[in-house]
Amino acid sequence: MNKRSGSQLFRPFLLLSFLFSTLFAGAQTITGVWRGKIKGSQAEVKIVKSGDELVGVAYYYQNKTRYKRYSIKGHFDPETNSVIWWDEMLLEEQGKRGPLQIGSDPSAQMMVADFNCPGADEMYLDGTSTERDNKARSNGTVHLEKMANPVFRDEWDFIIDNYFVGANDPQLIDSISQFGITAKIPVEKPLESASVGGPSETVSPPVVTATLPPPAASRPAAPAPDIIARKFTSRKNVLQTVIPITAKTIELRFYDNAQVDGDSIALFLNGQLLFKNIRLTDQPYTVTLNAADLAADNELVMVAENLGSIPPNTSYMVAIVGNKRYEARLFANEQSSAMIRIVDPKKVE
Repeated sequence: MNKRSGSQLFRPFLLLSFLFSTLFAGAQTITGVWRGKIKGSQAEVKIVKSGDELVGVAYYYQNKTRYKRYSIKGHFDPETNSVIWWDEMLLEEQGKRGPLQIGSDPSAQMMVADFNCPGADEMYLDGTSTERDNKARSNGTVHLEKMANPVFRDEWDFIIDNYFVGANDPQLIDSISQFGITAKIPVEKPLESASVGGPSETVSPPVVTATLPPPAASRPAAPAPDIIARKFTSRKNVLQTVIPITAKTIELRFYDNAQVDGDSIALFLNGQLLFKNIRLTDQPYTVTLNAADLAADNELVMVAENLGSIPPNTSYMVAIVGNKRYEARLFANEQSSAMIRIVDPKKVE
């Protein structure tokens, strides 16, 4: 056998090996259809991985004609197999016999789970669920298994079915994630990438930098000024984004989101006032938190002290966690405050 004929026989072997490895890798991906139970109710979740970000849709259902459908957003850490996702926006509700009640609490949820792969054809998401806008409201356990086919057909099926043959394109995924959603979805990017659509960052030091570990649980909270305290307690906290704790420090930079119009905010961490009278500008106000001083699940709340000359109060936030960069646009007004949950997925029980 000459060298050329041997090479020709070897090429199909390489091709088959490549296809086998690709299919096996695809079988292990978190992208796909997951079905099981969340807080005791039937659920089907379609998850699509785009970088470290997760997008997709969740169905909480009694049957195919009685369900709630949410857009979801989340994060995946491939080094620890930790998964965080939450119900972002209610897209659809179907029920012929009055309002659909899902378990004991029909509100939006947030899930923290482990991605388990005991075998090539066995994949599970096991973890816990809490109320999305209130970490103190635990809803129970999460147990989902990866399935070959969905119960509910929708626009995400094309992405999932063709994920390894071109449908994993970020622009295509983003176009599907915007389907039926008018709100801007925050984008997570590598640290070295440039910011898109937000204020430009310069190499000069931040205007204000503050490092303040949160007080220990046993330390009594300092009383907040009456006016700010009333605004904090009387307004509903609405989740805007979730930041995973994957490094020793978390650096948060706050800007005015659009035209600088005199927006002023206060920041509360786990119910305690951190800073007040923060005037938002095109330069960052920076807060650094030490991960060692944080709980497993923390709530950072941005309260609008005033709405500026162009309501509502909007802040553009950049979070730096290790080599990861997270971005979000925060909205606050006289009825609601913007909440960021800072979560260590390995400590949440």
